[in-house]
Amino acid sequence: MSTTMTLPMLSVSSLESYIQAVNAVPMLTQERETDLGRRLKATGDVAAAHDLVLSHLRLVVSVARNYMGYGLPQADLVQEGNIGLMKAVKRFDPERGVRLASFAIHWIKAEIHEFILRNWRLVKVATTKAQRKLFFNLRSMKKSTAALSPTEVAQVAQTLNVKESDVVEMEQRLQGHDISLEPTVDDSEDSITPIAYLREPGAGPAEIYADEQAETLRSEGLKSALEALDERSRRIVQARWLNESDPMTLHELADEFGVSAERIRQIEAKALQKMKGALASVR
Repeated sequence: MSTTMTLPMLSVSSLESYIQAVNAVPMLTQERETDLGRRLKATGDVAAAHDLVLSHLRLVVSVARNYMGYGLPQADLVQEGNIGLMKAVKRFDPERGVRLASFAIHWIKAEIHEFILRNWRLVKVATTKAQRKLFFNLRSMKKSTAALSPTEVAQVAQTLNVKESDVVEMEQRLQGHDISLEPTVDDSEDSITPIAYLREPGAGPAEIYADEQAETLRSEGLKSALEALDERSRRIVQARWLNESDPMTLHELADEFGVSAERIRQIEAKALQKMKGALASVR
């Protein structure tokens, strides 16, 4: 007989109590999990979805602990992971013979990754698959807090199949995040921090390059490049790169088109490469 359980509310002040509460929820047997999954898939049973989510909240807490080194509140990491868990439950198919925990962990990590990359300002440029892989593996691969030696840089680059220069650059960004002069996660985008006063007056190379890129994107070349794309590719590029106020995530677009996030990433990469060629021809 199904019993309705109350989902604990998550807040920063009660995080410890929340963790204790979700750890106290009993794990489901495989038979019970399969039964709930079938009910959800067949009839959209909300109570079944509730029980599946509730019994796996401890998994989200466990995964979120692995991302505590990025200076973001654990409560926020857990909350984002919970979103990934709910997406996994919605897509769970018990007939495949895979336990929900094994299926859900991908969705939980994906949501946490997206959250970290949206909020960790120093690595907002980490948008390619290789850069994300480097970002999320470099910290755990370092044996100490000291800078990597040339030999260690080479080993990391070989292991992750990236350039040595990319390893060095990402390490500098990771180390730079710990400087107290930088903005914290609680600062607004428009806030001014002490480090802003350390820059030389006038635009630097990064600002100049950004202005040039913005001007190019505003040019007629961008319009032509977008028109050369098919409708789906154009929608993805506009939602991801041209909607500065509220850019969509890969998973949101995956839901919109009914494909995987990896497929959206492939379409995006191909479209951007095509646009890059079109824009280069008008410079």
